[in-house]
Amino acid sequence: MAIALGIQALRERRDALAKNLNNLLENHPGDKWGADQQKTYDDGIKEIDDVSNEIKRHEGLMARLAADALNGNPDGLRNAVTKTPGSHNEGAASMRAYLAGGIAAMSPEDLATMRARQTPDIRNAMSTTTGSEGGYTVATEYYRQLTEAMKQYGGIRDLATTIRTGTGAQMNFPTADATSEEGEIVGQNQKASAADTAFGTLSLDVYKYSSKSIAIPFELIQDSMFDIDAYIQALLAMRVGRITSRHFMNGTGNGQPKGLMVAAGVGKTAASETDVTYDDLVDLEHSVDPVYRARPNAGWAMNDDSLRALRKIKDGQGRPIFVPGYEQGNPGGAPDRLLNRPLTVVQEMDSAAAGKKPLAFGDFSSYFIREVMDLTIFRMVDSAFTLYGQVGFVAFNRQGGNMIDVGGAVKTLAMAAAAG
Repeated sequence: MAIALGIQALRERRDALAKNLNNLLENHPGDKWGADQQKTYDDGIKEIDDVSNEIKRHEGLMARLAADALNGNPDGLRNAVTKTPGSHNEGAASMRAYLAGGIAAMSPEDLATMRARQTPDIRNAMSTTTGSEGGYTVATEYYRQLTEAMKQYGGIRDLATTIRTGTGAQMNFPTADATSEEGEIVGQNQKASAADTAFGTLSLDVYKYSSKSIAIPFELIQDSMFDIDAYIQALLAMRVGRITSRHFMNGTGNGQPKGLMVAAGVGKTAASETDVTYDDLVDLEHSVDPVYRARPNAGWAMNDDSLRALRKIKDGQGRPIFVPGYEQGNPGGAPDRLLNRPLTVVQEMDSAAAGKKPLAFGDFSSYFIREVMDLTIFRMVDSAFTLYGQVGFVAFNRQGGNMIDVGGAVKTLAMAAAAG
């Protein structure tokens, strides 16, 4: 708890510093920006970086405490893993019972409710009385908690439009590019011209993802202080979140989701293989149709390496184009900004290199992530695990992604191809 309070204080400090720099830039246009203002900005950015690094160290300590607990230090886990207020929601108690003891440990009421909302195949698999067999399809609320936890693995989930479906049946979206269409003037008693819109379709298919098997010692499951529910959820979020986020950005669309950086068109090709200029950013922004640029969601996406390089770029008046954001405030804080547009760090994106696409600009809500709400966890106590004194777990769920847009809502910056 003390660590959590320390992180909160550091975040509040970072927010205050960011707000000061926002005010500095807003109150000093180009003709008032000089060496003193630049020094204040540089010092503020350095302090923000120091505070951010301290936050990461605290978060790393919490992660290490959890890891120590899994290696036999129960005090570490008791201090590092805390239950979220209000986490005792629909399905939470039955989920913990299932993880700790299998189906046999669940109450008759939980089993009746669970079976009532399963597909026939899952119902048949769970008809056994052996607690080590069968799978548990989690309650809706638990699934939502997992989705929230996965957001920390890849910023694309904060930008995209997420839809949840009860089945994985094929889903098609009609498309039409009307960005260049316009009407006409006609004279009295003159026939209007024909200009039919060309419609197409885009599919949003889902793919089955696995967490890979997770082995946990008997001792940790049997100890009442060990929050098996929280631990399994954290592992699922990490494993499934990482691979889906990577696919949602760079997936080929062949046997996997079509990633945003594959689906989006190139709006600007830089002259350099490695360096992004101020002019490149302006050209990329204006490669997106004004209809999309006017949307409140329009902004930038890049990884942290690219952000570090862009923070050094200044506008024509000598002012930094990067404006630090803050997490808290009224209403809801403000994101980092680049050329006065919100900026999101997405680590799955490429860094600047020959032929790579390190930046994207546009309305990222046109990228759709589809989740099928049937996350299923299997508990395994066969010989492969029992001989090691372990219980095995594996989870499956289906997700997919695609850009549901043909008008160019998002454009990318491509670096120059390698010379020679």
